[in-house]
Amino acid sequence: MTAVPGLVVAATGSGRGKTSLAVGLMTALSRRGFRVAAFKAGPDFLDPRHHQAATGRASHNLDSWMLSEEAVRAVFARYAATADAVVVEGVMGLFDGFSGQSDAGSTARLAKILGLPILLTVDARAMGRSAAALVKGFAEFDPDLEFLGVVFNQVGGEGHREILAQAMQSVPDMPVLGYLPRDPALALPSRHLGLCAPGEDADHPAVYAALADAVELRLDVTRLLDSLPLCQVSEPAPAPQAEPRVRLGVARDEAFSFYYEENLRLLRDAGAGISPFSPLGDAALPPSLDGLYLGGGYPELFAAKLSDNAAMRRAVREFCASGRPVYAECGGFMYLMEALADAAGRTFPMAGVFPCAAVMGPRFAALGYREATTLTASLLGPAGTKARGHEFHYSRLAAPPGDTPGDAIYALSGRSGRLDAPEGYVQGRVLGSYVHLHFGSNPDLAPAFVAAMAAAHA
Repeated sequence: MTAVPGLVVAATGSGRGKTSLAVGLMTALSRRGFRVAAFKAGPDFLDPRHHQAATGRASHNLDSWMLSEEAVRAVFARYAATADAVVVEGVMGLFDGFSGQSDAGSTARLAKILGLPILLTVDARAMGRSAAALVKGFAEFDPDLEFLGVVFNQVGGEGHREILAQAMQSVPDMPVLGYLPRDPALALPSRHLGLCAPGEDADHPAVYAALADAVELRLDVTRLLDSLPLCQVSEPAPAPQAEPRVRLGVARDEAFSFYYEENLRLLRDAGAGISPFSPLGDAALPPSLDGLYLGGGYPELFAAKLSDNAAMRRAVREFCASGRPVYAECGGFMYLMEALADAAGRTFPMAGVFPCAAVMGPRFAALGYREATTLTASLLGPAGTKARGHEFHYSRLAAPPGDTPGDAIYALSGRSGRLDAPEGYVQGRVLGSYVHLHFGSNPDLAPAFVAAMAAAHA
């Protein structure tokens, strides 16, 4: 059993500065020599990459709707047990989640499951005394939550800071633990679907350093650490390490980077050896593969380069025709289509496995949590297999009139119940979908995929 100090960085809404505060705090603690266990609430692939760049350790997603409470605690314990401090970055606003009727999927629910206190981030632009009213409402909305205090973001100057301090005297139970200034140097660059990934912009290390400097200067980090409760965690027993039964090729490069680390761990524990490859830069697939996993990402930003790599497109198409299992989601699914039309209207040939095209649009084509139930047996298991995940993409699927990309085997439901749109397309032993599944939502998913690869290998 290990005792580790931890907190949840939450906010009053999306885009209010919680990622900046979380990354700044992670960087500051790492510079002090702490081993920081970073976690991200909700279905996000980009923020965890910033966490990893800031801490040097992989960040892991925790989601109270996609995963059971037991699974959430297990993922948390596995990585918190080897750390000196825990920082969990929330999702959206503190109380936002699966619906407006419960706290399922919210940062608030996650904080209660983990027993962690909340550091509330408030964007104070254009606010004075009203900021205190906002904080008071958040502090009193759910009496089961514990708050450390509040950090005001986007503070205009010393006069603005003084007004906020005066206003907060009317909320004595919510101490102000810091003020972050309105400063372009503290902004992480973003684009559609979220923040730009680390490494795409040479300024990222400078922004991390500036955020850590601001946290050290404008927050009392030592006092904050001293006020944190200790989480009692024990690392789960490691899975037996045997020789891999199968070899799984995983597409990983700038175009395909949206993977839950837990999905890959579960596949390894089920007996899959992981062989990464790059659809952008490699001319051939790794040798002796029994299956492929093409995750999401930004193929639309690299469509020309993906298309120009005709040798890899051909290799993937031939692998898909071989009868070995292939699982592709969102960006990976787009890569397996006939073509991809980018935001400028230019069309690029892709791998040509599914007879359809992905056409980029100016706004979300789909966004939200999804539960999928398979209608037939598949590489994910028998008919009736359930899995939870989420969908978020700007592209739409375009097929010739009267044509379909394949058999749709997912019955999908979302926040409002059953969705009529077909999903989960099958061509031979290839399953492609816009839905990102979390394999931790059903412990049978990874073993089923590995078993399908082993059967094809035999």
